[in-house]
Amino acid sequence: MYSYYNQNIERINQQINDLERARNQMQMQQPTNLTQNFQISPQQQGIKFVNGIDEVEKELVINETMFLSKDYKQMFIKDIKGNVRTFELNEIIPKDSKDLMIEDLQKQINELKKEMNKDEQYDNANANE
Repeated sequence: MYSYYNQNIERINQQINDLERARNQMQMQQPTNLTQNFQISPQQQGIKFVNGIDEVEKELVINETMFLSKDYKQMFIKDIKGNVRTFELNEIIPKDSKDLMIEDLQKQINELKKEMNKDEQYDNANANE
């Protein structure tokens, strides 16, 4: 009976030691602060491509959103109230020095044609007198 008692005491002491060891380990392993960020509203989503204003009007937006027609001719901006603004787009092609010179010469030719037409009208008016 004495050995049974000693075995129980040893088993209880072992359990106490195991519990103390577990407690010490838990105290050493401080839980890290959990930080989780939630994004309530998305950031600017970029440009959405559409076939026309009908698709823009049907689209639900939660912030001001830009839409571009697939042919790059129109741009639409829709706000959260549903208002749509429409813009016409024109491509700007950079001109080199030759293009600028051709453009200038065409302007000069057109001005000379106007002067020639004025002279012809003046001559015709004088011939009729």
